[in-house]
Amino acid sequence: MAPSLDDGNSLFNFVVQNGNGVKGMVDLGLSKVPAPYIQPTMERIDKKNARICARAPIDLSKLDGPEHHHVVKEIARAAETLGFFQVVNHGVPVELLESLKDSAHSFFGQSPEKKAVYRKGVSPSPLVKYGTSFVPEKEKALEWKDYISMVYTDDAEALQQWPKECKEEALEYLRTSLHMVRKLIEVLFENLGVKLNESEIDSFIGFKMVNMNYYPTCPNPELTVGVGRHSDIGTLTILLQDGIGGLYVKVEEDTADFGKKGEWMEIPPIPGALVINVGDTLQILSNGRYKSAEHRVRTTSSKSRVSIPIFTMPKPTARIGPLPQLAEREGSRFRELIFQDYMNNFFGNAHDGKKSLDFAKAI
Repeated sequence: MAPSLDDGNSLFNFVVQNGNGVKGMVDLGLSKVPAPYIQPTMERIDKKNARICARAPIDLSKLDGPEHHHVVKEIARAAETLGFFQVVNHGVPVELLESLKDSAHSFFGQSPEKKAVYRKGVSPSPLVKYGTSFVPEKEKALEWKDYISMVYTDDAEALQQWPKECKEEALEYLRTSLHMVRKLIEVLFENLGVKLNESEIDSFIGFKMVNMNYYPTCPNPELTVGVGRHSDIGTLTILLQDGIGGLYVKVEEDTADFGKKGEWMEIPPIPGALVINVGDTLQILSNGRYKSAEHRVRTTSSKSRVSIPIFTMPKPTARIGPLPQLAEREGSRFRELIFQDYMNNFFGNAHDGKKSLDFAKAI
């Protein structure tokens, strides 16, 4: 039964509890944004006043040539300041990226009943979760987003448990991205004077998850957000944007090349490029040298948008803290903790910028 768009409880049950999602609500026909999705003024994204990041993508193929040192410095500079950069010649076939976007639209284009089987609490697999917003039960204003989240254990289980509409493309995306992820971690710590072995890199990315995010068209984009202000909790996030755009990153400190502290920069989609962003775990491991990026997503009235991140992070049972080589030189800026505790804190609260990082700061 269709909900009353003016009744918050009825709408919440329809969208969240019954698994219709934002797309199910939009498909009813909307002329205006329902009240539960209207963001406070300070959380809205002013597209006209945001700068566009004009920085060219980094060519990762040059890491294997005479420009290696220069490219490492370029990667490190972005990780130390904005926490975001784009890469090309990354080893993931461009044809796969196009197929990946198509498969996301294929999944979200299904009837609500077919997607809702993967809702939390009823999903046939603990590896797969379909949902909407972030923590809808705790948010003052809901996010204009539906998603499917797929945890990776091994190839066979992924092919068995992930949704058939997107599992092969999502798995190949993960497989072909991992060499790049390992190389980026290696060179980022090389820049800090730390030589990592294979098992150490493995421990930083022991838990891997592919998400597909779907942002339906919105009648009043200026009143909503697709994703609220937050930083990712993992080590590195690999993100495929479609051509519509809408990703905004907050400048952490005054820099000549990125702008003034507190400004929001739009990360424009570049054909064939992938977006890399630093997560909280890398900020902790690097003892604060690399900055996790506070970011958010704007909605659009013109066309539904998809984005597909790979989250790499330590296993929940792993202990994380500043690497000893860095802590000995500089003193620890963060305490050592079990990653599961950090995850529980992050997923137990609504998005609120980089506040989750306070949980790990040294006392």
